[in-house]
Amino acid sequence: MLHIEDSHIRKHLMDGMFGLEKESLRVLEDGTFSHTRQPYEDSDFIVRDFCENQTEINTKPHTTAEAALQELQKHYISIQEALSGLSVREYLWPFSNPPYIRNENDIPVAAFDGEEKFKTVYRDYLSDKYGRYRMAFSGIHVNFSFSEELLQSSFHIQGGGSFQEYKNKLYLKLAGSLAVYGWILTAVTAASPLLDSSFVEKGVCGGDVFMGLASVRCSELGYWNDFAPVLDYQSIEAYADSMEQYVLQGLLKAPSELYYPIRLKPAGENNLENLRKNGVNHIELRMFDLNPLRAEGLEVKDVLFAQLLMVWLICRPEEELSVRHQVHAVQNFKNAAHYDLKTVKIALPDGRICSAAQAAINIIDEMKNFFARIPIDVQEILDFQYQKFENADNRYAWIIRKQFQGGFVKNGMKLAKKRQEECVRLAHCVRGNKF
Repeated sequence: MLHIEDSHIRKHLMDGMFGLEKESLRVLEDGTFSHTRQPYEDSDFIVRDFCENQTEINTKPHTTAEAALQELQKHYISIQEALSGLSVREYLWPFSNPPYIRNENDIPVAAFDGEEKFKTVYRDYLSDKYGRYRMAFSGIHVNFSFSEELLQSSFHIQGGGSFQEYKNKLYLKLAGSLAVYGWILTAVTAASPLLDSSFVEKGVCGGDVFMGLASVRCSELGYWNDFAPVLDYQSIEAYADSMEQYVLQGLLKAPSELYYPIRLKPAGENNLENLRKNGVNHIELRMFDLNPLRAEGLEVKDVLFAQLLMVWLICRPEEELSVRHQVHAVQNFKNAAHYDLKTVKIALPDGRICSAAQAAINIIDEMKNFFARIPIDVQEILDFQYQKFENADNRYAWIIRKQFQGGFVKNGMKLAKKRQEECVRLAHCVRGNKF
C-alpha cells in the first residue's frame, strides 16, 4: 500500500508515466482491407500488430496523459498524410470491429524477415488456433507507472527489504485488485456495438449485425483463451511461474498468448526472464476500445479515470484472490462488454451478485468518498463516468449504434475519409506556420 497518511505522498499521488499503444486497420475506399506492405518501415513508433494491414502506434512514456495523447496524435497525423499520398489511397479504419472481410486471406499475417522471422511463425500459430477474424479486432493499450519519487518516498516510510521488492509487491497488489475491479474500464470504454455481416457469415458483406454487445473484442467472442487463467500474485517469481505453467501444460505456446486485460511488464524486453530478474516497471491495461467519437481514438478522461481507479485500488486493503474470485473476475470482464449493463450481473468480491450498472455506480461513489478525503479535485472525471451508468445514452456504444447503424461500413468509411481530410489539412497548416 501507499502511505497516504504522509503529506508528501499525497502531494505526489497523481504523479506517474503514461504510454499508449494504438492499433488500426488500413483499408481501401470501398471498405475492404488494404493488401500493401506497411509504408512506415523507417519509424520506431509505428509498427505492425497481427496482420500486415494493422498499424500500431507506440508512444514514449510521458508524465501526463495529455502529453501521451499529443504524441499519439502526431504519429496518427503522419500516418494519415502518408496514406493520403499513396497511388491507391488508403485510410485508417476508426473502429475496433473490422469492416468488410471477404475471406481469411483479407487478413494477411504480418510478414517479418531475417532474425524476426519467428514473429511471423508465431502469428501463423495464432491464426491456426484462434482464426484470423478474431485477430482483426483493434484496440488501445494504456501503460502506466507510478512516479519513482512517489514509490521511493512510500518505501522509505515503510522501511525494510529492497526498493524493487517493495515495487513488485505494490504492482502485484494492483494487478490483483484490477483483476477484481478492472471490468469497469471495459464498461466505460466499450465502443464497438456493430459488426459487418461478413464477420459472422463468410463473404456476406454489407449487413449490420448487433449481438447485444457494447465491445465485441472484450466479450466472449473476443480476445480470450479457452480457459480462465488463475495467477499467483504472492511474488513476482510466483506470478511468472503461474503464467509459465500454462505453457508447460501445453495450453499456451508462449506467455504472450495469455489474453488477459491486465499485464505486469518489465523495462526493456518483455519476457518472463526479464520480469523475474529486473522486476515490474509498469502495468498494461488492454481493454480500451478505439473510440471513433475522438479523432485520436481515445478520450483523455478515460485514461485519467483509469489512473484514479489504480490510485484508489492501491490504497485499499488487499483483495482475496482465490480460484473462485479469479474465475468470477474473468466472467465479470466479459459481462461488462455487454450493451445493457442493467441486465447483466457482476459477482462482487464478497460473493453477492449485482447488476453491472449498479456495481459501477457503487465503485464510483466509493472513489468519490476516497478522493474527497485526500483531497484531490477529480469530480469532473468521476462525474463523466458516473453519467454513463446513470443514463446509458451517455455510453459510447449507445451513441455509436445510433450514429452508424443502417450501413455500418459505409457510414464508417465516411468518417474514415473525414478524419483523413482533417489530418491532411492540419499537417499543411502546421507546415505553413513554420515558414
